[in-house]
This record gives sequence, C-alpha cells and structure tokens, in this order.
Amino acid sequence: MHRAIRVAAAAAGRALSSARAASPPPRGPRAPGWGAVRWLCSGREAMSYDVVIVGAGPAGLAAAIRLKQLCRAADADLSVCVLEKGSEVGAHVLSGNVFEPRALDELIPNWRQEDAPIRVPVSSDKFWLLTKNQAWTLPSPFDNKGNYVISLSQLVRWMATKAEELGVEVYPGFAASEILYDENQIVTGVATNDVGIAKDGTKRETFQPGVELRGNYLENAGRVTLLAEGCRGSLSEKIIRNHKLRERGQGQHQTYALGIKEVWEIEEAKHEPGSVIHTVGWPLDTKTYGGSFLYHLDDRQLAIGLVIALNYRNPFLSPYDEFQKFKQHPAVRKLLEGGTAIQYGARTLNEGGFQAFEHGFVPGMALSALERYIFKGKSPYTLKHGKPDHEATDLANLHTPIQYPKPDGQTTFDVPTSLYRSNTNHEHDQPPHLHLKDPTIPERVNLPLYVSDEKGDPKLHINAQNCLHCKACDIKDPKQNIEWTVPEGGGGPGYTVM
Repeated sequence: MHRAIRVAAAAAGRALSSARAASPPPRGPRAPGWGAVRWLCSGREAMSYDVVIVGAGPAGLAAAIRLKQLCRAADADLSVCVLEKGSEVGAHVLSGNVFEPRALDELIPNWRQEDAPIRVPVSSDKFWLLTKNQAWTLPSPFDNKGNYVISLSQLVRWMATKAEELGVEVYPGFAASEILYDENQIVTGVATNDVGIAKDGTKRETFQPGVELRGNYLENAGRVTLLAEGCRGSLSEKIIRNHKLRERGQGQHQTYALGIKEVWEIEEAKHEPGSVIHTVGWPLDTKTYGGSFLYHLDDRQLAIGLVIALNYRNPFLSPYDEFQKFKQHPAVRKLLEGGTAIQYGARTLNEGGFQAFEHGFVPGMALSALERYIFKGKSPYTLKHGKPDHEATDLANLHTPIQYPKPDGQTTFDVPTSLYRSNTNHEHDQPPHLHLKDPTIPERVNLPLYVSDEKGDPKLHINAQNCLHCKACDIKDPKQNIEWTVPEGGGGPGYTVM
C-alpha cells in the first residue's frame, strides 16, 4: 500500500511536468461529467481527457489526487478521469491490512483531521508458529509500531471523495477492456466493453456500445494513460506481453500468492483493538509457502485470512479448504466461537523478494532470519524465482488426494455460503469473461493429468457469475489456457469492509 501510493504519486508528478512544458492553449468549457465528447463511425462514444487512469484502487486514486494537487500548485488545469470496474469504488478492493501511513502523510498531510477511516493503531504485534494443536510464540520479524489496522476498501472510498473534491472524475461500473493505439502503435487510451450482449453473442434490448476514453496530446508526454488495475490486471498483462516489457527489462517472471479473507464480529471479551497476529506453519505442509493473519479492527471486528503461494505442488491442495481448516486450530477457533462471519473474499497478490522458501519451510525461515537479523535488508545476493507458478503443479499420480473435513456451519463454511457473503453478482445472460484458448484442453489434459482419472463423460461448466475476480485460475492453470477478460462493468464482488 505504501509503495503503491508513492509510485503512483511519482508517476503523477512526471505527467504534470511534461504537461506544464507543453503549455497547451486554453480550452473552451467542458460538458460537466464527461470531458470532451465526440462520436465515432464505429458507433462508440469517445471522450477526451488529459490523463486516463484505469483502476480506483490506492495507486490509481493516489495518482489522480497528486496530479490535481500539482495542478493547483502550478495554476494549471488537467482533466483527469478514473475508471473502476467495480459497482462502486472499493467493491473489488481486498487486503489484510496493516497500514503504514508515511505515504499518506505525504499525499494528504491533514488526513487525521479529515475523518479518514484509519482509527485503530497497532497495539500489539505477535508472530506464531503453528503446529496442529499448539501456537508457539516466535520473535516477530515485523515492526508495526506507528501503523494502523484498517479496511482498505473503506480507505479507497474515502480517497475517492478526496479525489472528486479536487476535480477528478471517478466512474465506477465501467470496465476497461481494450487498449487503444494510433497508427504508430502508440497507446492513446482505453475503451470500455460493450454491455447488453447475451450469452450467445446477440445484442439484447439493453445493448450499449462501449466508450472510448482517449488522452489529449500533451507535448513531451504524449497521451497519458495510467494502468492501476492491481495484481494481474487484464490490460496490464496485455501491455507487458505485447511489448515484451519483462524481456526488455531483463526481469524474471512474476510469482503470486492467493489471499483468502473473512471479517467477523466477535464477542466483546475476546476483542483487542489493534492486536496483530501473523502465523506460519500448520495447516500447510513444509513444502508449501504461506501464512495467516488475525487483525483486530474496531467495532468488535476481526479480519482473518490465509495467504498461500501459488507455486504449491500438490494439485489436490485447495486453498479455500486450507483456510477453513486453519480456522479449526484451537488458538483461532476460540476467537471465532460465539461470533458471526459477515464478509468473505479472495484476491491474488504479487510475490517476490526472499526465495529460499522455494526449497521449503525450514530453509526459508533460516534465510529470512539471516536476512533480517544479520544482513538487515542489505544482503549481497538475489535468488531466482524458479519455475512460474503454473509450471510448479505436479501430476496427480504423484500425490494422494487430501481429505478435508466437512464444514460445520459455525466457524467453517461451504463455498456457496462464502460466495453469498462476498456479495458477488454478475448479469447471468452475458458471455463468460473466462475464455478458453483451446476448449478441449480441460477435458483432454487437465482432468486426467491434474485432477483425477474419473471415468465417464465429464463436461466442463464455467460458473463465471460466481467469479470473485481473484485471478488465481488464470495464474495457476497448468497449460495457461485461460484468458481472463472483464465482464460487464459493475459485476463481481461487492466488498464493504475488506
């Protein structure tokens, strides 16, 4: 979060510097709410902005806010638009989240007087090693003094109001699905997807063509489009792939983890506002990297989650069921008993940094201790990532299926119950946004090699309307056969306290 805000603010500063050098002539009055509008022969509406930002998360909103702040300081005027595919700002935002406020101090110095949803300072910081029935306290590798326990979805809602106060136009419910190029293959903006398309590809009565949002040309800056989609953004992945950005930067492939989270209301006697607990160990085996968190917020709320690296080997491992199993640990279950689960969600996150965990739990812990306590973050070496996550999965015949306990409906739940708590909703009569490059691969390759040797005539059915937009299927699919595209704008989860 801290890095996202700082990187976005720096990008905003570079954009304004280039724009100021251009000294564009004054424009006439702009129609309120929609920039400069024109119609294209394709039937799509086109709107022009000086800066187009995709994604109303912390990075996208920080960039928009910083741009407008710099405009005011320079007595300049840039039109800034932020698109968000969620039904409202924050609806698709999920994180732990222990928040370090340094970047926000720089961006909005008076946030403490602005009723920001940052109210619970960290009061204690513990680190547990879990075995099946015990929680062993270890020296904490974290330093959360001065940090806060927050809901990131609530924070970005507040940031959106600050952006709009500065003149930023924020549009939730608009899913950017296409990068626009000029004749020289220079990015000129983005387009939202058509809506009102039925599953069979025909146009329904509610059909509306997508909208093009193009950046105005700024001398020395070109047309400024900022992709702030978050982990594994669909447009960002296209840009990275089409322009070979990793190869040109001599970068390694990205590695990922999946974070699964619930927010509970727990009994008053068990609630310790600001208490932060991280764990490693059980229920994961020593070859699988991951850990959990328990954060006490205000109003008797407890954020609980499990993060599992997506380079796990066992194809029978279910991150969802591992999370349900984690909640059965005696030290965790006693916190939840008598409480109520109020929201569920999941999201992938970018991983990297220390990799001895590539070789298992014990070597990874030893390397982490060496890095923190001996080298103090200044180690003279960088380890490689190893295989991409989708190549790490072993064949099913190398492992034994995992027998997970059935949910009890009190502290552990089945998938439909959790999906209900995520407020996930999509228009059912629309083409699935999970596309298969080769429709035969799931039944011909994935099922027999990575799932089971079931006989009969299995058929693949994609329940795209249940998608949490976590992106794990796209990342982990062994044959990289899934292309994740955006559904109609406004579809997906509806987080409020995540």
